[in-house]
Amino acid sequence: MALLEVDDLHVSFDTPDGLVQAVRGLTFSVERGKTLAIVGESGSGKSVSTQTITKLTRGARVSGRAIFEGEDLLTASPDHLRRVRGAKIGMIFQDPLSSLHPYYRVGWQIVEMIRAHDHSTSRRTARKRAAELLGLVGIPRPAERLDDYPHQFSGGMRQRVMIAMAMALNPVLLIADEPTTALDVTVQAQVLGVMRDLQEDFGTAIILITHDLGVVAEMSDDVVVMYAGTAMEQASRRDIFYRHHHPYTEGLLRSLPAHGGGKGRLIPIAGSPPSLINLPSGCPFAPRCPYAWDKCFRETPPLDEVFDEPGHRSACWLPHDWEGRQACEPRTETIDREETA
Repeated sequence: MALLEVDDLHVSFDTPDGLVQAVRGLTFSVERGKTLAIVGESGSGKSVSTQTITKLTRGARVSGRAIFEGEDLLTASPDHLRRVRGAKIGMIFQDPLSSLHPYYRVGWQIVEMIRAHDHSTSRRTARKRAAELLGLVGIPRPAERLDDYPHQFSGGMRQRVMIAMAMALNPVLLIADEPTTALDVTVQAQVLGVMRDLQEDFGTAIILITHDLGVVAEMSDDVVVMYAGTAMEQASRRDIFYRHHHPYTEGLLRSLPAHGGGKGRLIPIAGSPPSLINLPSGCPFAPRCPYAWDKCFRETPPLDEVFDEPGHRSACWLPHDWEGRQACEPRTETIDREETA
């Protein structure tokens, strides 16, 4: 049994404009010691889905199951969730400056988090553990930096503090919500290296939420590609990059600067994601898809196995065999392509 199994997750929010269907029928699993990347454009439901698992989406309408170590987190009591969050499931949020309290020293915040889950730990012992954690994530002079405030750390260092806090009690699952978005490339590589080292040392499973396919290539074992609140494709990292099936996955990869050997224009996905209040009929990607045909606009494709590969699933009406998919040609051009020398 997987460490975490999410089954048919639906999350929606009531707004003055109508019901926002943020997540629609999402299913995935995370194995112990593995990294699952969830990718997609902004607004695709990546963050909402993982926050809902730990009941951080107040006011949402939620259905489905999220089985963690044999217990459904969506129906768990508040006391059980308090024992799980932080202790067994650590979370790294996108903006460390807003996640850390500006009025309290970094060391105090880590110490309080440790003692909130382990009342038997003395403040002295917790402070020693906090210094060890800061050293573990590569912060120099950790014992001294415990007495600094968040604003005295750089963006990369604040993110390392968040990683240290998330790993304080050696959780079995770490949810990292775009942990490197606001960081430059050098610091991003350092932060990812810290996460990878911690995973190797403690066997922690990671859910990595990102829109950066370079990070996916470096960190993930498996990938879920989300669009308009639902999964478009699920596969191993290698299959996503080299044997992908869904046109949306293809579009994400073609929009990378490295596509075509770095020679030619970038190829963006035409159009914009649909409104989650007024979703189109059929496949949600059909209005932007260069392969779309009549059936795509009428019927929603199920997330089915493709290429006869267990674990590789795609929600698309295109042929499910490799040869048939390779033979497909776009029916429309999404942009005007210019030949470059």
